[in-house]
Amino acid sequence: MPKAYVIVDIDVTDPVAYERYKALAAPAVEQFGGAYIARGGATEVLEGDRVPNRTVLLEFPDMASARAWYQSPEYTAARKEREHAAVGSLILTEGV
Repeated sequence: MPKAYVIVDIDVTDPVAYERYKALAAPAVEQFGGAYIARGGATEVLEGDRVPNRTVLLEFPDMASARAWYQSPEYTAARKEREHAAVGSLILTEGV
């Protein structure tokens, strides 16, 4: 079964609230077998005009685990914190 990846492009608008989000999000990711592969490091655009703000890449054992994480009460609580801290997008994609 292929691994699953969540690609996040986020623009932090309230750094203090974003730290609270991260503190809630990280244990939820671990709870569903996920891991942070990249978390806000240097980003370089190789093609196109889209310039990401803060890029985060999560890896999960499979699509079902990633969906379970996203829909969990634990991550729902984190998402509520993020709504006041940042704007962006999360994309779920299946690995090869």
